[in-house]
Amino acid sequence: MAVEGSRYVDLNRRAEADRALRPVRFDDFVGQDRPCRNLSVALEAARKRNEPLEHLLLSGLPGLGKTTLAHIVAGELGVDLKVTSGPALEKTGDLVGMLTSLKHGDVLFIDEIHRLPRVVEEYLYPAMEDLALDIVIDQGPAARSVRLSLERFTLIGATTREGLLTAPFRARFGLLEKLEPYPTGDLVRILARAAALLGLEIDADALALVASRARGTPRIANRLLRRVRDLAEVRGAPLVTAPIADEALEQLGIDEAGLEETDRKVLRCLHDQGGGPIGLKTIAAAVGESEDTLETVYEPYLIVLGFVRKTPRGRQISARGLRHLGVEADDGGGQSHLF
Repeated sequence: MAVEGSRYVDLNRRAEADRALRPVRFDDFVGQDRPCRNLSVALEAARKRNEPLEHLLLSGLPGLGKTTLAHIVAGELGVDLKVTSGPALEKTGDLVGMLTSLKHGDVLFIDEIHRLPRVVEEYLYPAMEDLALDIVIDQGPAARSVRLSLERFTLIGATTREGLLTAPFRARFGLLEKLEPYPTGDLVRILARAAALLGLEIDADALALVASRARGTPRIANRLLRRVRDLAEVRGAPLVTAPIADEALEQLGIDEAGLEETDRKVLRCLHDQGGGPIGLKTIAAAVGESEDTLETVYEPYLIVLGFVRKTPRGRQISARGLRHLGVEADDGGGQSHLF
């Protein structure tokens, strides 16, 4: 029984280590130098004025650290953080309940804020500007409006689709920061910290290999590191080397460019249709994914790599994308042939 008990303790410690991968201070946050520098200045100024931070909008691709930064901001200010998401706030009553429960200086974090229903979004306008909510009581001739006062708070919104925010909503944020994909060097530092927290022995070559295939995203990098750790434990390897990391990534279907099988399906679809241009709806039907998933998850990285071009008529595969498939473009007729 003692052995079983120690196993449970070990599992609990491992779960705690996994949760600890998220930085809790700016000193532990790697990368995003400009946004972090701007936020540090704004936080210091707010502390000196003894005021809450201005409303903050964080935008960027999934997994770049928007939620982590929201937690860090609340921690640096020493206030409570309430977390919700745009789709979760379906009714105005849900928002009213959250806003009226905030204490002075608290932070309300709304993830995927571009997915707020329009009526809920408009309720936020007076809350952000005037610290008040106008509630309509009763209906018909007996209807009357009651204004509720709110404590000063900070709204932090995170979005992967900043262009979907209405102009009046976006203009009410005093701070706007856009997060960019991470260079490999920053991802190596993030992975080295994560490996230390996980108690994983891994060499520099393996770290660089995992970082190079993480699509510039810390969330993906940490996920891959866990899968590499799994294979190392199964193999009984005390040290994770590049061959072990490469084997783990190959089993996951991640190639040397960081592409997954769905990415390669998109490229093959474009190639099979003569290189494009092809509409997003056609590609989605061919690869079995929704248009929104393709546009927000897979397409940005393919465009960053220069494998896909986005045109008014649709998507096209580039010569670089064809080379990644092992296909060569014919300069004359625009067709391609296998090597």
